[in-house]
Amino acid sequence: MDVVVIETPQLGDRSYLVHDGTVALVIDPQRDIDRVEAAATAAGVRITHVAETHLHNDYVTGGLVLALKHGADYLVNAEDHVSFARVPVSDGQVLRIGRLLVRVVATPGHTHTHLSYVVRDETHDGGTEAVFSGGSLLYGSVGRTDLVSPHDTAALAHEQYASVRRLASQASPDAALYPTHGFGSFCSIGPASHQEASTISEQAASNHALTDANEGHFVAELLANITAYPSYYAHMSPLNAAGVGPASLDVPESVDAEELGRRLKAGEWVVDLRHRVAFADNHLQGSVSFEYGRGDNFTSYIGWVIPWNQPLTLLGPADEVEQAIRDLARIGIESPDAAVGPEPGALAPDSQRTSYPHGNWSLMAKERAPHDVVLDVRRPEEFEASHVGGALNVPVYELPGRIPELPVARTWVHCATGYRASIAASLLDRAGRNVVLIDARFKDAAGAGIETVP
Repeated sequence: MDVVVIETPQLGDRSYLVHDGTVALVIDPQRDIDRVEAAATAAGVRITHVAETHLHNDYVTGGLVLALKHGADYLVNAEDHVSFARVPVSDGQVLRIGRLLVRVVATPGHTHTHLSYVVRDETHDGGTEAVFSGGSLLYGSVGRTDLVSPHDTAALAHEQYASVRRLASQASPDAALYPTHGFGSFCSIGPASHQEASTISEQAASNHALTDANEGHFVAELLANITAYPSYYAHMSPLNAAGVGPASLDVPESVDAEELGRRLKAGEWVVDLRHRVAFADNHLQGSVSFEYGRGDNFTSYIGWVIPWNQPLTLLGPADEVEQAIRDLARIGIESPDAAVGPEPGALAPDSQRTSYPHGNWSLMAKERAPHDVVLDVRRPEEFEASHVGGALNVPVYELPGRIPELPVARTWVHCATGYRASIAASLLDRAGRNVVLIDARFKDAAGAGIETVP
């Protein structure tokens, strides 16, 4: 048995191609199935089965399209209410895929109908095993339990505790563990782990879901660590249950300057992908900054901040626009328009371009006036841990609807690294506010003479 890991770091997820050298099972494929197909071609195997661990909340699956294209069996929980033909599978069922024996294990917790798969190569002495746990048992943690309904969160947390223990008991201690979530995904919860690989025995010794003998304590800890998650999640499970067609990954013909100006004037969402400093120095009035390519959850934040199903135009170099289209397709944002070029600001006359100042903490320490506002756009738990004295806290994902609440004054915007602050600064600039971007790490504020509390 060989397992090919297909990473999607933009969402903090992994998909898997599991094969015996001839036929393959794909688990939790992303929307852009060409990556899975390339892996299968490289391995010289045929995709005969595609399996979902659950109806995903953080991305649109490519499972249905992949299965239809390759004539593969599409394995989905028999209890899931879906609008397409599938091969229903249930707890305890065992399927043979070439040399591989696949055992289905019900692991409710992340969702009510969550499944995991224990795969064994029957030709190996001792039964080499791999566990594909989706959003159940993760590296050092578990999948969050609050994505279904607030009324179900506590009950699902109790189920999660029982499920991961049952899953661990049904696999050999040396079985390799392959979760879908937990690599930066907002679907995980609890202590973060930076492991790249693990086994059931390693998790049994270190994962709080398996080491904490007190279920009540585990559940209380899990619930205490629940934080906000991207608003676009609300649309993913319904889309996956309905069945989504192939993604269009082509870069559209670039819009011209006149059309771009019309969209900006109409208040449409025009997203500039360039570096945040380049944006601050010269951008189109009304556009917003979502810097691409820095591994800062571009996909999650654009789906979180911009209202769902709104017209969207991407501005940037061709390669970044192309990759951004792929990323956005994974969360169901279909076929955005584009204005392609290395300097999108050149697509309009000077009268339609604008800028705002930026700098580090030393600039704020030197130039901040008494009535200026410091706006911290980090998450509430980050703010509570430590913040600039007197700062206001509005998380970036809440900012579009809360700008009218803010004092009308020069506003110094910061986050932990500068990425979210750049998004926020551009939103404030779009709303006509006087803004300064602090392009610096929060941990450096005190060293620049900025008072932080506690």
